[in-house]
Amino acid sequence: MKIIFISLDTLRANRLGCYGYKLPTSPYMDHIASKGVLFESAFASDVPTEVAHTSIFTGKVGLTTGVVSHGSPSTYLPKESDWLPTLLRNAGYTTGAVDNLYHLKEWFARGYQYYINSKGKTRWIDGNTINDLAKPWIKEHKDEDFFLFLHYWDPHTPYLPPKEYIPQFYDSNRDPYDSENKSMEPAFNHPAYPFFKYHHYDLLGDTTDTKYVDALYDAEIRYLDDMLKDLDEFLLEQGIKDDTMLVLFGDHGESLTEHDIFWDHCGLYDQTVHIPIIIRWPGNVPEGVRVKSLTQHADLMPTILEAIGYDIPNDLDGKSLWPLINGHKEQNHSEVYLSECAWQAARGIRTEGYKYIETYDSGPFTRPPRELYDLKNDPNEQVNLAETHVELIEKYSSMLQEWTESKLAGREDPMEFVLREEGLPFKRRIEKILLEYGLTWEEWKANPRRELIDMPVKN
Repeated sequence: MKIIFISLDTLRANRLGCYGYKLPTSPYMDHIASKGVLFESAFASDVPTEVAHTSIFTGKVGLTTGVVSHGSPSTYLPKESDWLPTLLRNAGYTTGAVDNLYHLKEWFARGYQYYINSKGKTRWIDGNTINDLAKPWIKEHKDEDFFLFLHYWDPHTPYLPPKEYIPQFYDSNRDPYDSENKSMEPAFNHPAYPFFKYHHYDLLGDTTDTKYVDALYDAEIRYLDDMLKDLDEFLLEQGIKDDTMLVLFGDHGESLTEHDIFWDHCGLYDQTVHIPIIIRWPGNVPEGVRVKSLTQHADLMPTILEAIGYDIPNDLDGKSLWPLINGHKEQNHSEVYLSECAWQAARGIRTEGYKYIETYDSGPFTRPPRELYDLKNDPNEQVNLAETHVELIEKYSSMLQEWTESKLAGREDPMEFVLREEGLPFKRRIEKILLEYGLTWEEWKANPRRELIDMPVKN
């Protein structure tokens, strides 16, 4: 048996055809979904990248592992922690990865006999590079039972797809550099602008049209889709496609201007936390099944372990997806608990009908301390019911507090520690940039203006 475990970084579920999107971003992923199982209500319980992948490979949410903040220098995952690649290696599988998460934390290289670092001379990792590194490894180990982790970054900022992919997503009658178009002004005058100026906007040219930036995101997905097709065709050439369990998942989504978030993955709204999960395994997974039940990242590890007949540790937060896949159960979770600590610090609850969010530090954003959304009547989470639905607020607040205390089991809350001792990691990044301009964070957030950052830095 072969397992190819694929992280599609920054891939928002509802930007795929198989999740209802109308533009042709994902014809091949849609095809894979038609030959396997798609999880309609899959969520990233911990965002962004570092904490999401830690949950994926441990089967535990951040409060259980203590890994709740992206980029925290104090965060450490004990070496005795159960780690999916290590368990698979112990079970006799050859383990490999084409990935660069090791640059974030050392534990992302644990358990691999072969760790192929995809990071090159630039910070952008092209999907074609991933395939070029993965294919020789697959060919060399195709006669073995193996686990291969592949990490594609194409939909992540900066959106720099091959130019030929853009026209099918952007109206040719529009001019992305029209000086009369002011739709980018809210992004340019947002408190997070100093960071995104250098890491995104400057790389796109003098674009003035938000629809063009959205089109670049779609084009990145379409390019990624072609890379996955290329990989799958290689599996067929090697004669191992039918013997391979293919698992596709997003680590988080992306907000495309919604909720005052401009092309980034923060906030516990569905644009960021609703992610795709698709599993194809010919002869073992039924074709064309769509699971409606709430699922989360932590469910992936026990699902893989059950697939190979490995005893599942009894202390995981995740639950195997096989009972849902085979129709033996209708529900694994009645709710999914959500957490972030990067641009903002917040926790929340996602049920089938409601979203509840508590914000502890809003960072560069303006957020109310509590938010409640009726997802059936307000799927885009536009109308905050916190002031009018007091009983529901009290219910979900109590649920969140009880869940948090149960996971901590008397330990200090790691999010409280990070906020007290280190501060929000992405806010620290902006503060370093502002120092070059002689600005404090408080001054900048009170009056963010693009021209202050576009001017030459002070000596």
